[in-house]
Amino acid sequence: MEALGVLIAFTAGWLVAQILKGLISLLGRKRRWSAREVVAEFTKSGGMPSGHTASFMALSVFLGLWAGFDTGIFALAICMTAVIVYDAVNVRRATGEQGKVLNKIIEQEKYKIGRLQIAEGHTVPEVMVGGILGILIGVGVYLLMV
Repeated sequence: MEALGVLIAFTAGWLVAQILKGLISLLGRKRRWSAREVVAEFTKSGGMPSGHTASFMALSVFLGLWAGFDTGIFALAICMTAVIVYDAVNVRRATGEQGKVLNKIIEQEKYKIGRLQIAEGHTVPEVMVGGILGILIGVGVYLLMV
């Protein structure tokens, strides 16, 4: 039962964050969107809220409530969450910014390699909202499983 709860919490955190991210992005546009654009908005990296943070925070909170906040499994989960959040804010954000600059250079110099796909990172507010969302989902899944 514990493993099922962990998987549900993780999946729900990611799914809810991605749905919210897609809705926020699409509702902010003043034009019609193609089906391809809709799918892209719901599956992209970066943006508000952070799906990475929401999913790992939901998993961590669920494990803390289920197994105890003083257990090794909770400590492992929270360490993994910290690595994921750090990566989203620092590493992926930096590589995304570098990718944008490289795409400008490719375009200006007329290189024939095509545009690079950019993996966007997150801002601190995006991660904070993802974290709050993950906490709420982790608690919610725990309450449903008890």
